[in-house]
Amino acid sequence: MTGYGSASRQVSLGAGVVADLQVECRAVNSRFLDLGFRLPDECRGAEPALREMATQALSRGKVEFRAAWRVNAGAAGAAKSNPHALGALNKDRLDALYTLQERAQEAFPKAQELGISDILRWPGIVSEPRGEEEGWIAATVEAGRAALTALTASRQAEGAALVGVLMNITGKMREIVKVIEPKVPEYVSQYQQKLTERLSEALAAQEQGKAISGAGTELMERIRQEVVLYAVRIDVAEEFARLKTHLQAVENALAGKGPVGKRLDFLMQELNREANTLSSKSVSEECTQAALELKLMIEQMREQVQNLE
Repeated sequence: MTGYGSASRQVSLGAGVVADLQVECRAVNSRFLDLGFRLPDECRGAEPALREMATQALSRGKVEFRAAWRVNAGAAGAAKSNPHALGALNKDRLDALYTLQERAQEAFPKAQELGISDILRWPGIVSEPRGEEEGWIAATVEAGRAALTALTASRQAEGAALVGVLMNITGKMREIVKVIEPKVPEYVSQYQQKLTERLSEALAAQEQGKAISGAGTELMERIRQEVVLYAVRIDVAEEFARLKTHLQAVENALAGKGPVGKRLDFLMQELNREANTLSSKSVSEECTQAALELKLMIEQMREQVQNLE
């Protein structure tokens, strides 16, 4: 099921500096639970805890946790009262960089001097407060738990809406069964009569107008028996019974609590099997059309079931 949740927490970096950490939890449809993590280095230690939380709370979906942070805007004010709040210059590295620049200019007299932005970006020049690993992990886990809760709530709201859609489809399928099922015996009887008439005409043509002998009478009886047996084979009463049973199982699953996605996947297969059998055994255009309508609705349900956990 699709869903989204986010939450933010603050992390102390030391020297009066605070970082704003935001964790997002996104989910899209998937038959199985597939977890992914896009976390900055500071938050990597929280991955096992996030994985365990997601495994306990979810059973399906491609779920991804994302985290990002930035220094709180209030840190600028802290810098005015504490010069080291946003970082401290490494004097040794700064002296080494200055010496390196002098040597480079001796070799390349026309080379421009380093600008302030170049100096500040040089590795090791500025020692920024990074905070403690425990603080990062705790904040990431706490924000991740809140984001996962929000995602679960959004999935539940979506699931409730999908239940209504699926129940509406099962209701339409029941109406089709209710209309067609009483007519099936009549269709079978008509087909049996038509087949008997055709076979009788074929036998009469073979006799070429002669009187039917004892062997011919026996052949006619055998034909009647075969017609009856064929009528039994094309009888779809059992398919209708199983179809109604599966529809009831779908409605029971939707009305219950807990994960139902995998069970509904199985029931869609069973419903489709019965609809295919109805289509293959059909002896009338109306019955064939009904079977096609059922298969179309089952396919619609199958697509929606992928959105349910």
